[in-house]
Amino acid sequence: MTTQTDGRLQRGDQTRRAVLDRAVDIASVEGLEGLSLGRLSRELRISKSGVFAHFGSKEELQLAAVEAGRKVFVHHVVREALRTRPGVERLWRLCEDWIAYSQSRIFSGGCFFYTVTAEFESRPGRVRDALVETHREWRDLLTRTAEDARQLGELTAGADPALLAFELRAFLDTANAISLLEDDRDSPYAMARTAITARLEAMAPPDAPRPWAPGSPAATG
Repeated sequence: MTTQTDGRLQRGDQTRRAVLDRAVDIASVEGLEGLSLGRLSRELRISKSGVFAHFGSKEELQLAAVEAGRKVFVHHVVREALRTRPGVERLWRLCEDWIAYSQSRIFSGGCFFYTVTAEFESRPGRVRDALVETHREWRDLLTRTAEDARQLGELTAGADPALLAFELRAFLDTANAISLLEDDRDSPYAMARTAITARLEAMAPPDAPRPWAPGSPAATG
């Protein structure tokens, strides 16, 4: 492969990344239907044919945006949590990192998946299938982590990991929605954190670790 070919490939990768970075940010505010090859070419000052060469159709662009959003989510919410101790500490870290991801507006519209799921939840097709798969990955990760905590004795034996995962997602998604609607980046997330703390506290045996307690390494770091 020649140096010239290498350069073209590198520029092509840079163009694709630039398009997707802009696409996921637009979609977090306006939804995936707000994307168009023409709009992205104008905003990024890239030829429409150049954008088309990377994606080919609006649906392919939408699918690529979903995958790009997933990678950002994993980077900000999942990656560091998986390095923490399995069990309730990891469960707490996943929730804390999700709050940071939404509250800090990694995407202008808060959680990318909250916005685009509402748009496609009742529209069968490839984009919806991709969103379903991503949601299942997040749900299953929370459920497995809660199950690990139960097996370790950090949650009561009667705890239902699937139900707990559902509740945690509800607290987080609600905080994201209210924060956006009321333009308040503080109170909704504080309330979500309080609700999560109360739920985990109610399910923790007396001698179990409490990473949410003030002064604990997980709460401060």
